[in-house]
Amino acid sequence: MSTASDPPADRRRILTGLRPSGPSHVGHYAGAFSQWLALQDEYESFFLLADYQVSDYADNLPWIRWGLWEVALDWLGVGLDPERSHFVIESGVPEFAELTLHLSWFLGLGHLQRNPTLKAELADLEAATASVPVAFFNYPVMQIANILLPLAHLVPVGDDQLPHIEMTRDVAIRFNRRFGQVFVVPEGRVGQVPRLVGTDGKGKMGTSAGNAIFLKDSEDTLRAKIRGMFTDPKRLRATDPGTVEGNPVFMYHDAFNPDTAEVDDLKARYRVGRVGDVEVKDRLFQAMNALLAPIRERRASWAARPDDVRDVLAAGTAALRQRAGPVMQQVRTGLGLDYLTDGPPPPPPGAP
Repeated sequence: MSTASDPPADRRRILTGLRPSGPSHVGHYAGAFSQWLALQDEYESFFLLADYQVSDYADNLPWIRWGLWEVALDWLGVGLDPERSHFVIESGVPEFAELTLHLSWFLGLGHLQRNPTLKAELADLEAATASVPVAFFNYPVMQIANILLPLAHLVPVGDDQLPHIEMTRDVAIRFNRRFGQVFVVPEGRVGQVPRLVGTDGKGKMGTSAGNAIFLKDSEDTLRAKIRGMFTDPKRLRATDPGTVEGNPVFMYHDAFNPDTAEVDDLKARYRVGRVGDVEVKDRLFQAMNALLAPIRERRASWAARPDDVRDVLAAGTAALRQRAGPVMQQVRTGLGLDYLTDGPPPPPPGAP
């Protein structure tokens, strides 16, 4: 099984990824994976399976083990190429945890609590459980460590993650100013496709929300999910004028149907009541099935070769560990933690 070869030393790098909480859906493809595919030729790419960051980690280990495998198959299915990129298991790189501990001294709890994404997740967690684990406040610091450890230049993110990129930049700048030029100060890049609503039209698409179209869904499952999609609730007959804006079926057409002339025609006829929901959904099914069919085929091919998938994960994780060693040595030296390299140090100012 071939894996990514050593890149040129001056090649720029990206770090991105997701929590392996289950199989990936078409929202992941539209908002993230399609952008990653375009970037993997230009950058040395580290795609992170952030298993430490799954909510209720200690209670969900079997789910995480399954979800990690599912996401890896999805990445291989969409065409992320392990000969050009690295698939990294977060918990397989202990340097992430070490760097997280060091960086946690440079961030106040109040600073973390003001992060809008963290605030929203904290509210959800407090509503679901009587006690918020300490590890919840570790994970945004670990996200910073995830970005800084491979010296990533670019981080593809959703727009809700931009405040976190700013926090990462601030930590990198302050560390470099105080301890020497160790980290690259990264830039964020937001994809062009807005976050998709679920098929029920009631909120964002989610793995466990029952409103997702998964990349691995069969043709029959895809057809059934599209036929059941939420549309304009005020439109009772095909001859009634309909609303396109905010209509999930047309949002999916915009995201997945490459025939813009067809989409424009459907929208024009829908607005004046000259096309029914059935035809609009059938055209969407045809477009989405054309996209997902080769993904399903590649995914199934990899699923039939589990040893090769393990090789991909092992090689990608090892590649990041290889990069992490010299970086962590610089961090330890900068912090003065290389206790055994010299003799007794001079006393600091004010020492008795």
